[in-house]
Amino acid sequence: MEAKSDKLLILDLDETLIFATEQDLGKDSDFEFDKYCVFKRPHLDRFLIDISRHFRVGIWSSADDAYVDEIVKNIKPESVEFELIWGNSRCTVKRDFNLDSYYFEKRLDKLKKKGFSLEQIIIVDDSPEKSRNNYGNAVYIKEFSGDPSDEELNHLYNYLLTLKTVENVRAVEKRGWRKF
Repeated sequence: MEAKSDKLLILDLDETLIFATEQDLGKDSDFEFDKYCVFKRPHLDRFLIDISRHFRVGIWSSADDAYVDEIVKNIKPESVEFELIWGNSRCTVKRDFNLDSYYFEKRLDKLKKKGFSLEQIIIVDDSPEKSRNNYGNAVYIKEFSGDPSDEELNHLYNYLLTLKTVENVRAVEKRGWRKF
């Protein structure tokens, strides 16, 4: 087996790894939390197990910390260890003056304090505004809304393996990543 990369792979939760809704989708959810029916993205367990053999993996969501902890407890395969599990208390609140609204941003420079360089961090998210200042680190994934035929994680896995040995992930153009 190949050696694990020293790169840190940060994964978002909502609409990236899972879909949580209060509405009845007419099918059984994978689990429930509070008032939410939670659906795991297809192939999530296999993706987390396989990708954690190649990368150091963390979870960072802009959702409430308690929500994040509970969701992670329900999706984490036993063999997978996360480097970090962060919620919105680790995000920076930013204002979008054009839309006159606020949003949470994931500032990757906060990971420098944990010994990671920006050149070695990959963030996977469905919301570009969450990593606006670190777009060179970002791989944007299609939003997941409960579709049981979704194959995005399989495509993502194959692409992420191409970044495993890259010196500086920020220097790699990622906008056409689905071509891999």
